[in-house]
Amino acid sequence: MVSEIEADAVPATTVRQGPLYRIVRGILRPLVRLAYRPTITGAESVPKHGPVILASNHLSFVDSIVIPLASPRPVQFLAKSHYFTGTGFSGWVSRTFFTAIGAVGVERGVGAQAQEALDQGRRILESGAAFALYPEGTRSLDGRLYRGRTGVAWLALQTGATVVPVGLVGTQEIQPVGAKLPRIRPVTVRFGAPLDLSRHGAASSGRARRAATDEIMAAIHELTGQELAGRYNETPPAGTLAKLADRVAPRERV
Repeated sequence: MVSEIEADAVPATTVRQGPLYRIVRGILRPLVRLAYRPTITGAESVPKHGPVILASNHLSFVDSIVIPLASPRPVQFLAKSHYFTGTGFSGWVSRTFFTAIGAVGVERGVGAQAQEALDQGRRILESGAAFALYPEGTRSLDGRLYRGRTGVAWLALQTGATVVPVGLVGTQEIQPVGAKLPRIRPVTVRFGAPLDLSRHGAASSGRARRAATDEIMAAIHELTGQELAGRYNETPPAGTLAKLADRVAPRERV
């Protein structure tokens, strides 16, 4: 679930709850709980079955680890391909870890590759899986909540998936932007009430996508209490979700 989900991606599959997944999750969950003392609320809001989008604010690299471990059901997300293509022992560890927590490797790109990444998310949802992403498109460097890109709304309206807003608090203190190693800090994960966005209209409507995205961001803001930036996060390099949104509806600024 990284912000860079530009892609000429490998075929999506549902999360495999095989031995590796159970082992990694079984080991990491208690370790994370012991080290970071997470406060998790609203987990019961995540539907047990069917397609669901976990739409979260984005403060740190570790967000992509915290959400899968806090979620009551397996979650898939898109991750940069270099996590899967390393060599030697470290490459094996990275590849095994990200595969085990439900990541799907994608290549960075724009244009047709970006559209393929969006279709990747659609296929994941149509398989009945849970899919996590960041509507802001990239990490917030200043802790504010930025305006959401409409790719998340396109996915929700196109697939009929339920959207569960997720509010992360404190993850920026675990591994601030630029930090090489994580620190021990408490973190809060809040799952909000499920959102049915179908009333906004069809995925083909720019107005519907904008309204649905704004509803999602308002729900995230209610969970985090972050200061609102009132604009898009243009921090370079731009995250993939931003590019995906621009691909579906170029620069929807309404």
